[in-house]
Amino acid sequence: MEERSVRIYNSERTFFSKLTSTISKLLIPTKIGLNGMLIAIKRNNVLKVFENLNKAEDAEKKEILTKKLDDAYALYLESIDKHIMDTIYKKVKNETANEFEREALSQYYMITHLKETGYTEYKYRKQIYLIGLDYQNVLTEKPKVVERYKVFYCTETEMLYKGLLKHYSIRLADNMSDGEKVEIYNKIFKTLEEYISNILPIKFEIEQKDSYKEILDEYDNYDRFSVGKLDQNDVIEKNTILLGLSRKLFTHSLPLVVAEQCYCKLLNDARSLIVDTKVLRKQEKAYSLLMNIIEEFNAKLLSTKIYWEKPAQREEFKKFWDSYKEVEKLKDTDYDEYIKQKEILFVRNDLKQVNTNENKYYKIIKFYKNRLVELGVMRKLYNSYSSEGEYKKVAKDTKRETKVSREAV
Repeated sequence: MEERSVRIYNSERTFFSKLTSTISKLLIPTKIGLNGMLIAIKRNNVLKVFENLNKAEDAEKKEILTKKLDDAYALYLESIDKHIMDTIYKKVKNETANEFEREALSQYYMITHLKETGYTEYKYRKQIYLIGLDYQNVLTEKPKVVERYKVFYCTETEMLYKGLLKHYSIRLADNMSDGEKVEIYNKIFKTLEEYISNILPIKFEIEQKDSYKEILDEYDNYDRFSVGKLDQNDVIEKNTILLGLSRKLFTHSLPLVVAEQCYCKLLNDARSLIVDTKVLRKQEKAYSLLMNIIEEFNAKLLSTKIYWEKPAQREEFKKFWDSYKEVEKLKDTDYDEYIKQKEILFVRNDLKQVNTNENKYYKIIKFYKNRLVELGVMRKLYNSYSSEGEYKKVAKDTKRETKVSREAV
């Protein structure tokens, strides 16, 4: 009896230990546990309704399926939310979470914090976050499941990003301080970058790439900024490319009037960079970027603008655009002269814009004038004064006669 009581059994091989282990996996939430199973079931429901909706042709049937999809989608998001609180939160608290899970929970709380300041932004951000989190899990599934989910994921996130950009556009119409507007501009650039970095490559996979011919070159240009550390000049250039892509991807979600404000923000950033930098090489790089932004702003946005608040501004732009077209003719005959004349045109035009607020832009005004002197289209006159003539004592009501020669800037 004593020998039998101390006999050691390998608990991993017994039926009851295996059963206990299986039940534990179901009851203790893990990626492959109860929450994972619920998410998979509700995800499949969403995909099934989504695919049926895309196949439906009858209007009444589409309406029914749309309502059904909304309900299934809400339950699906709820299951992912529950997974975060039941699983990831506990793992982080017990210090057993990996880096991905810790980062996921950190982002979750950052998004939840938005609820206090803006519910609409919170609503869109949370949905993007939740389905993005599940997308990472889906990538470990079978290829067929991944392909099915990618179609739904791209469609849904595109709608969410469009809604988010519309929300930011509406907010800019409110009476806001300059600092608050800059914050919204930065959020717009961040949202565009998220979509173009995370969603657009997936769309390239599931759709014919030929349908994106118009933006492929710009996308490849943007892709250069996806690696490495960016300086301030690189950030401005990257945001300019993002804004250019938005004119084709989010024409209605990011109205022209908002895109115009974003371009003006980038112009100000480039101007500030020129006058603030002390390194000549960096200044020249920033100046070259400013010329590119000016050209893109006029060619991609102002040339398509139909409604102008002031007719005088419209007429002024027409004159500029006619001059620009004339300069463009030099491109094939004398490229160096074309570059020079285009620069002169851009500097003169922007000088008119900044002269409306001389106190704010006095540094860039001085820079522009020096540049025009270097280009040979403006003379630099030095401050001096000389006087010649005879001075006589005369009555108070008599004018003094002098010959004066004066030179001044």
